[in-house]
Amino acid sequence: MTYGDGLADIDITSEIAFHKGHGRLATLAGVRPGARFGALELDGTRVAAFHEKPIDEGRRINGGFFILSQKIFDLIEGDETVFEGEPLERLAASDQLRAFLHDGFWQPMDTLRDKMLLEEEWQSGHPRWRVW
Repeated sequence: MTYGDGLADIDITSEIAFHKGHGRLATLAGVRPGARFGALELDGTRVAAFHEKPIDEGRRINGGFFILSQKIFDLIEGDETVFEGEPLERLAASDQLRAFLHDGFWQPMDTLRDKMLLEEEWQSGHPRWRVW
C-alpha cells in the first residue's frame, strides 16, 4: 500500500522479503527526508561551509510505502479512520510494526514547490525514482 503522494526508488522486492522475514502484521518504509533549507556548518559563530539541502541523517519518517497483512483491516473501523493515527499506533504498541530502512531517493509531493521540483527532475530525463 502507498499513500500515492510520494515518489521513491524503494526496492519493493526487498521490502516484501524483509516483511516476510520478521513475521509481523505491517512494515513501513523508514526514509530520511531531505532538508527544506540549506544548512550552515559552524565553528562556534564562524561559518565554515554551506550544505545545500542535506539529508537529515538523524531521523527517519514514515515514507508511506507499506507491506501489510490483511489482518490490519481489523484495526480500521470505517472510512473515517486515519491510518497513520490509531491503526499504526496500535501496531507499534503491540510490536506488530517494523521499519524497512530506505536510504535512497524519496520525495513527497505535498506542496506546489514539491510538484515543481519533481516535474523538473522528470523533464531532465533521469528521474531518480525511475526503476525501469
